[in-house]
Amino acid sequence: MTAPVLRARFAPSPTGFLHVGNARLALVNFLWARRHGARFLLRLDDTDAARSTDTYAEAIGHDLHWLGLDWDETHRQSARLDRYAEAAEALKRAGRLYPCFESEEELRARREQRLRRHQAPVYDRAMLKLTAAQRAAAEAGGKRPYWRFLLSGGAVGWDDLVLGRRQVKLPAISDPVLIRADGTPLYTFCSVVDDLDSGVSHVIRGEDHVTNTGVQLDLLAALGADPARLRFAHLPLLLDEEGEKLSKRFDSLSLRRLRGDGVEPMAITSYLARLGSARDPVPATLAELIADFDFSRFSAAPARFDMAQMRALNRRVLQTLDFPAVAARLPEGATEAFWRAVRGNLDLLAEARGWWDVVAGSIVPPVIEGEGAFLAAALETLPAEPWDAKVWEIWTEALKQRTGRRGKALFLPLRLALTGEDHGPDLRTLLPLIGRTRAAERLRVAAA
Repeated sequence: MTAPVLRARFAPSPTGFLHVGNARLALVNFLWARRHGARFLLRLDDTDAARSTDTYAEAIGHDLHWLGLDWDETHRQSARLDRYAEAAEALKRAGRLYPCFESEEELRARREQRLRRHQAPVYDRAMLKLTAAQRAAAEAGGKRPYWRFLLSGGAVGWDDLVLGRRQVKLPAISDPVLIRADGTPLYTFCSVVDDLDSGVSHVIRGEDHVTNTGVQLDLLAALGADPARLRFAHLPLLLDEEGEKLSKRFDSLSLRRLRGDGVEPMAITSYLARLGSARDPVPATLAELIADFDFSRFSAAPARFDMAQMRALNRRVLQTLDFPAVAARLPEGATEAFWRAVRGNLDLLAEARGWWDVVAGSIVPPVIEGEGAFLAAALETLPAEPWDAKVWEIWTEALKQRTGRRGKALFLPLRLALTGEDHGPDLRTLLPLIGRTRAAERLRVAAA
């Protein structure tokens, strides 16, 4: 007998651009699948026709490819509405899906009443008592029912691959709405039907879905499937540097924004792959991350996404990139010599623009108070061209002999005058790129 095919899936809704939270889930699903020879599915949860767009769907695929991820199958929930209707009818026949007519105002009033009585604000299942005549009267009056799933009693448990043993007490949860009044099936329902039909074996998602997992295991059983066929791994939530939910910053941490800022895909995948583990992230290829992947390395505690830490990792990645890997994204005219000179001083590739202005533009350095005489001497000793890699040493040695300066007192005024910055790339490599004409003009301005 052949072993069953393992399958994992990443199921974003195409209602916006991917952010680092989405990317982490996509990456972990991909790494697990490739590590275990499983198939990796991309499923677009696009039943929300009002908010889902093809533009976002295409952007999701583009972002995943940019990260280096690929997948074996693509599914769209919008193409499976007939299947959801079929599954819903089966649940209705089994008495597990029942119609409801309460308005939001009525439900809110009931919740408030239960809270005043010190009762849990759980749906009271009043609509289960609805007679056929009462339902007919409601529909004759223009009301259309939405449909709730009748949860079983007791508790549902599973051995989570990250969190360990978990249990959800179903009586503490309101019967979930699976079908809206307009007939639209909701996530809780569609996800279970899709996982069942597509043969998903492992569901890897965020810890915020733990309660959903209890509900969906009950729903799987109601659809005639064995809940034990699914394994679950819930990754702890991502927090920001202050310990707040990262969701509040998703707009600023979209992959599109990070890509525009010059964050490298290797930095993102290397960082997210180890986020939530005890190990420090280091630059790594996807092949290396796949070979290293293991759920046992993840902590059950929330993970903190630190942009400063990812920027530091991005700096290390940039230092490893050769000129052909970045040439198309550098300012027009940038050379390999320029890239080699500046790559060790960039947190983000976008910062190369500033250094290109330094070597090829017309920056105006600050006037350096009290350094006029020194800078005038620097101008007088500035070597004639042509310049090579030794010009910086020749010039500063001559200036040292003339002024008696050394160390910071010698180098800092020169750096400020030539670049407008008090730190940056090694001037041994930068000065020949700046050239004598620009260097002389900047010394004159800074000495004024």
